[in-house]
Amino acid sequence: MRLIQKATALSALLLPGAVAWGSLGHITVAYIATNFVKDTTTTYFQDILRNDTQHYLAGVATWADSIRYTKWGRFSKNFHFIDAKDSPPDYCGVDFERDCKDEGCVVSSIQNYTSQLLDTDLWSWRRGQAAKFVIHFVGDIHQPLHVENVAQGGNGIHVKWDQSEVNLHHVWDTSIAEKMLGGIHRKPYDAGLVWAANLTEQIKSGKYQTASKLWNTGVNLDDPIQTAMGWANESNAVVCTHVFPEGPKSIVGQELAGDYYEKAAPVIELQVAKAGYRLAAWLDLIADRASGTAQPPEEL
Repeated sequence: MRLIQKATALSALLLPGAVAWGSLGHITVAYIATNFVKDTTTTYFQDILRNDTQHYLAGVATWADSIRYTKWGRFSKNFHFIDAKDSPPDYCGVDFERDCKDEGCVVSSIQNYTSQLLDTDLWSWRRGQAAKFVIHFVGDIHQPLHVENVAQGGNGIHVKWDQSEVNLHHVWDTSIAEKMLGGIHRKPYDAGLVWAANLTEQIKSGKYQTASKLWNTGVNLDDPIQTAMGWANESNAVVCTHVFPEGPKSIVGQELAGDYYEKAAPVIELQVAKAGYRLAAWLDLIADRASGTAQPPEEL
């Protein structure tokens, strides 16, 4: 199923709660993935998620954020990030043993919930829950400040955005993406569907067509840790080049809606495109394995 047409009535899908990548980013990633997965993958995940509409991925893309601050979901609060203890801009890098908390991190969570998805002995509701986590965490790991320790991923760094005071994490989660689209006016599903359609075309036949052929290099369902670490280190490199190009201290209190935005916006767009394309490949691998039709990585 492909989602090139504009959304019309998606308000019923809106979910409450604080959201990483912003709801717009996660929803867009999910719609891009929907545009690239195989038809058999669509059928497989529509069944698991008990949703046979075209919004079966986007409708659960922010679920993991909506439950993280609840009493029940508190266990998952550390699963959305990995705190790279590096020193940008001089050195950027993620080390699993050093940076993943004992309670878990986004890298170990992608492994854990992928394994649960593939475990046919689990109850169907558990596998559905695992699918929701995987869809969300593949998005999270592509946000540069979800793979960085400085000031709690930028949450402790106060900056300005169009003269309003916000924290740096919020700028990378939400402000830049929303400004790129001219503001979303509380309609993230409509905006995400349109943005996803544009990025899908850019991947298929536009500026990302050539580069995207390499985006899934090294993706290996049998080694989710290595796969996720590749994604994490790629995202983390942006911390040195674009998030803190002159160091964390130099950005404090600065207005970021001007030149900083102009340099960061293409990076945000690229990371969202990669996340959606990679999520599709990951879900295809899971569905193929579950149905016994797995293909070798080079054929993806």
